[in-house]
Amino acid sequence: MTDVATPDSNSWPDERSAPAPQDDQVDDTSAEPDTAWRTRRTLDAEATDETVLGAWLGAGLDDAAPDADALPTPAEPVDWRTLSADDARTEWQSLDTFVRWLRTTYGLPPAILPPLWHRHPELVWELSALHTHWLACYEPGSSGSGPIAWHADFADARERLREWVSTSGTHADRDRPTRISTWPGEPPTPSGEERPILDRDADFAAFVEADVQARHSTHEAVHPVDTPIAQRHAPGGS
Repeated sequence: MTDVATPDSNSWPDERSAPAPQDDQVDDTSAEPDTAWRTRRTLDAEATDETVLGAWLGAGLDDAAPDADALPTPAEPVDWRTLSADDARTEWQSLDTFVRWLRTTYGLPPAILPPLWHRHPELVWELSALHTHWLACYEPGSSGSGPIAWHADFADARERLREWVSTSGTHADRDRPTRISTWPGEPPTPSGEERPILDRDADFAAFVEADVQARHSTHEAVHPVDTPIAQRHAPGGS
């Protein structure tokens, strides 16, 4: 089974289809993602070429430790349960940009990457891990074998995404919250109603704003696993 969808089946609701490239145009889909989602990279190219290299060479020559501020900061995983409101807003935008690049670059169909992935925590955690893994593999100074390792792990991630999407209840044109089984002694978990997806971008913006406001209002250092990120109900839902 191939992961590549036809152009007609690979558009999200209220999204314009990209025009097909002309014969004299270069297909640039293999270019690396927009740098907007590299917000957790704290070292730019100039610092890598000059400051860091100089610090490393200097340390080797005079046995002095390099400046800690000049060393690259490795990509770190995102714990969505503990993010502050401001950090959450930044990470949501960063992850969304990465997911958009991932979908269009690799032609991922809704069966693997649906429009409302942000409302399903199992998809959020998987995609966030894939994002961090990409950053680690493509950081300056990373191993040359990093990219091929990322693609190998990406193949495994696609299979997990496909399985979760098939049981989550989300589709290209409609969505419902992922159903959670009730254990003995627990109160029933509301299943949530299926609803059509009319405008994916508007839904994402509303979702992020609600998540940020929830984090502001709780003022907790560590959020319980069931709030707010694990609650992916539609606005107004219970």
